Amino acid sequence: MTDLEQIRAWIATYPDFDILGQFQVDFTDTVPANGGIFPSGLVEVDREEDILGNVEVHNQYNFGLYYVFPKAPGDNASATVNADWVMDFQRWVQEQSVTKAAPTFGNIDEDTEAIRAQNGVLYDANEEGTATYMVQLSVNFTTYYEVNEIV
Repeated sequence: MTDLEQIRAWIATYPDFDILGQFQVDFTDTVPANGGIFPSGLVEVDREEDILGNVEVHNQYNFGLYYVFPKAPGDNASATVNADWVMDFQRWVQEQSVTKAAPTFGNIDEDTEAIRAQNGVLYDANEEGTATYMVQLSVNFTTYYEVNEIV
């Protein structure tokens, strides 16, 4: 399973995920009850090399999660339900990360790995009665590379 597949499968375990009919990569429709994950790739935060040349790389994956929900213009009740869903999802991610129930991606210091869902925001709303919400998801992990040079 690729790292992206692992993230998608884990997000699908969110207890209220079932309200989404589809959850696609790099795409969301304007139809309510669907979402998409938009990977922005791997960021190398820093690296440390030991005296033998072995390297620890501190990495971060970043994703934009977009969710389309019903929301008519001026409909405060739907807006509240939608915002509550986004905030609850962020709390769930935090709990999963803290309790080590979230997936891990590094090969060293897995106990220090963290997944964060932040900055949940109304991204767009239209007159047709839908609203798109966005959450930033980041995954911090460490990968160790051993150099096997024979001297």
